[in-house]
Amino acid sequence: MGAAPVGRRTIAREAVIRGVGLHRGREASARCIAGESGAGIVFRRVDLSGTPTIPARLSQVRSTDRRTALGDGEGSVETVEHLLAAAAALQIDDLLVELDGPEPPICDGSFAPYVDALRAAGTAELPGEPVVYRVTAPFHLSEGESSYVVAPAPNFRLTTTIEWSHPLIGRQAGSYDITPEGFARELGPARTFGFLDEAEALRARGLALGAGLESTLVLSEDGLVGDDALRWPDEFVRHKAGDIVGDLALMGGRVQAHVVATRPSHQGNIALARWLHRTAQRDGGVAMDIGRILDVIPHRYPMLLVDRIIEVEGTRRIVGIKNVTINEPFFQGHFPGHPIMPGVLIIEAMAQVGGMLLLGTIEDPDQKVVYFMSLDNVKFRRPVLPGDQLRCELEMLQNRGRTCRMKGVAYVDGNVVAEAEMMARVVDR
Repeated sequence: MGAAPVGRRTIAREAVIRGVGLHRGREASARCIAGESGAGIVFRRVDLSGTPTIPARLSQVRSTDRRTALGDGEGSVETVEHLLAAAAALQIDDLLVELDGPEPPICDGSFAPYVDALRAAGTAELPGEPVVYRVTAPFHLSEGESSYVVAPAPNFRLTTTIEWSHPLIGRQAGSYDITPEGFARELGPARTFGFLDEAEALRARGLALGAGLESTLVLSEDGLVGDDALRWPDEFVRHKAGDIVGDLALMGGRVQAHVVATRPSHQGNIALARWLHRTAQRDGGVAMDIGRILDVIPHRYPMLLVDRIIEVEGTRRIVGIKNVTINEPFFQGHFPGHPIMPGVLIIEAMAQVGGMLLLGTIEDPDQKVVYFMSLDNVKFRRPVLPGDQLRCELEMLQNRGRTCRMKGVAYVDGNVVAEAEMMARVVDR
């Protein structure tokens, strides 16, 4: 296994990148400053009232159409993959990015301006452990025309293949170790590209408004538009590999795997990130251990059905783990010789994780208890057996003081086992 640094990392000094956004065509600056330990990478729209923040997390992905966009409505950011790729490759875990526009500048179309700016800012150690997602068994994933084979590896390695019926592209393939030095040397300078015959249609949809020869490799039917030369003959596949690094950064941790990607896309990359996020072995970065859980919720044996909280996104989302063993008392009667976790207890496990999220929004949580008032759209997809690890993801849909509505989904090995919408209320003990 590759050795991770003892502490989390951020930047030591601020870094500012200025320019025009690729798709919206607006002038903007990205001011990168040190982040708080455990916060991850967070964007802040300083040009909007209330300066809304958008965490760089999979739960925030809004669009993968020609770029990766996060957030909803005005409080959103687009084309974040270049900045995220640079931060992830440099193993920067926590970073605050203040934007005065809807997307970071595209600069020359490559990752290099962000790599250079962040490297010049230096790094600083933070308390806490970096999160590492380690693949323990090989798997295959397809999404549209994109295909991925992922295998265990001691570090993060990418093998990428693309294919276009264009004389400058054709079939290109490359394999790269994603280290700070390797990324800066092999992928950082690779620029984004597009096709001249698509430009009008993209602009009609409000995209590529900031694209130009200074920021994009533009391909005509038989060659490259303009006087610029390719930095490598296979610059196209190198850029696609860099995009994968940026999209996988939305997992909120470092990747330890060999990813073999064929015809990758933003849509495919995000599908891969979601699967890795749910199935890979997650090391480090525990948000709440069992001691903290016992401090917050009143449940005790045999009704405490959450062992660990591994993610908390403010008051919006929480993820908890329940390790299911044959020693669970309910297996004695459900069913003898054929142990299956009762569906009502799967829902109860989700509810307890959701209760941790709700109690985190109020004062004196140790003096409160969460009552669940209703359940809607309950579905059970497959049985939960001894030896399974139940992963409960809860999202806050509506919060009105002491009453809220949440959506819960429970997974085992990345597969949905149950889902439900629930309404709950906080009351005094």
